[in-house]
Amino acid sequence: MIMQMKNKYIYRSKISESKFRQIVKLFALDLDATQISQIVGLSRVTINRYLMAIRERIAEYCELESPFQGEVEVDESYFGPKRVKGKRGRGAGSKTIVFGLVKRQGKVYTEIVPDCSKSTLQSIIKGKVEPDSVIYSDNWHGYDGLVDVGYDKHYRVDHGKDEFVNGKSHINGIEGFWGFSKTRMSKYRGIDKRYFNLYLKECEFRYNYRNENLYLKILEIIRENPLFLS
Repeated sequence: MIMQMKNKYIYRSKISESKFRQIVKLFALDLDATQISQIVGLSRVTINRYLMAIRERIAEYCELESPFQGEVEVDESYFGPKRVKGKRGRGAGSKTIVFGLVKRQGKVYTEIVPDCSKSTLQSIIKGKVEPDSVIYSDNWHGYDGLVDVGYDKHYRVDHGKDEFVNGKSHINGIEGFWGFSKTRMSKYRGIDKRYFNLYLKECEFRYNYRNENLYLKILEIIRENPLFLS
């Protein structure tokens, strides 16, 4: 019989609270499951279970972010294997399509989408961006008609004409986040599509709270909603 330990971060815990805090601290430092396993003396499989549970809480927390207001950049990006030769267009091949928006000098929000159609993108924008905001995008037709649905201040840059900055019009912030996320996730050398959203939300969380103590922030989140590992 395995003894259950008192641990305010995990229901019916099989590890001590101090051991769990150590795992969280190493996760916050961006060590992978193999590295953490070697340090804390638990199997890689066990560590992976804890890390995935932590990522689930982080993803849930990210979804609770308030609507964005102010200057907001919007864009889509494509994650996954290199484009198949001969396939062209947005989302060509087996890539995962991600839509993102970022408040300038603020936080980012991401969502996996089935396509880059106007209805799909506008639906997310209307749910996450206040109508009095200023929106910046590229010239993709999925952003057509934002003025018609209440966003009177919508400015674009035309990447097709090699225009990347036009005064205050640019999407450098969200493009910087895409670069950050792809660099981070490349170290895993392939992520199962079933869990891709958890890794994406981890990137979002790390970016949004990069100037805070991630270790304490994660503990705060999990203290409010403890893990349950079967």
